Amino acid sequence: MPELPELELLRRDLEREVVDKKIKDVEVSTAGLLKSPTKKAFAADLIGSKITSVHRNGTLLVFGVEDTHLLVISLGAKSKLVKVQAKEETEPGTGLVITFTQGGQLRLVDNKKGSSIELIAADGLAAAHPELANLGVDPVDEPISWTTFGERLLRRDGKLKSVLMDPTFMVGIGPIYSDEILFHSGLRYDRQTTTLSAQEIRRLYRAVVETVHEALKYGGTSLDDDGWVQLSGKPGDYNQYLTVYKRDGEMSPRARGPIVK
Repeated sequence: MPELPELELLRRDLEREVVDKKIKDVEVSTAGLLKSPTKKAFAADLIGSKITSVHRNGTLLVFGVEDTHLLVISLGAKSKLVKVQAKEETEPGTGLVITFTQGGQLRLVDNKKGSSIELIAADGLAAAHPELANLGVDPVDEPISWTTFGERLLRRDGKLKSVLMDPTFMVGIGPIYSDEILFHSGLRYDRQTTTLSAQEIRRLYRAVVETVHEALKYGGTSLDDDGWVQLSGKPGDYNQYLTVYKRDGEMSPRARGPIVK
């Protein structure tokens, strides 16, 4: 699934492109994509309504609908959201199409069928997604000091890469950015958290902040096999700046030898 920088970029684009747009029509064509309610009720509640806000709760994209409902989208692996004109050809794997009275369509393309959508009451997010109560730090939404970061890290017992990818420690960090963060901090993926010195924790904290914000700056990471693009359909450029992810065998930018792992 898309990682934190990509999801935050989508949220920002969606906030610009669909807030205050009125929904003309809704079509759900992929079986199993809609968790709740029924297709008929889903369409009835959305058609004629206006999107009033777009938020990101962890890795969920949450659309406010007329202050009465929330449209919740969870993107799966190799899925994407794009905003296009209604006349544009529909891509294979398109499971959701929301047509606006003005401003084209929002489409969810989900070839791997790993995404989900649901429409719930405006006050029902916590009940529908209890896992949100246990989310870790969000490096975009919740800036914290390196000392607070270190305190939370040292309460964990495990290997660094696994801890970084644990959503109860930090939101939205997956295989791409955990590799990049660890390289930039100069720490091994299998290093035990409890063995880190204060200096190493500071390096790790700095690498988290800088890596996430650089990825945002360059539009996220689009790799040939993941299909992720920005809302406009434009791929991200951060893949040009990846130092180690999927670069096994290439010369290391830091050491006198090839990247091994």
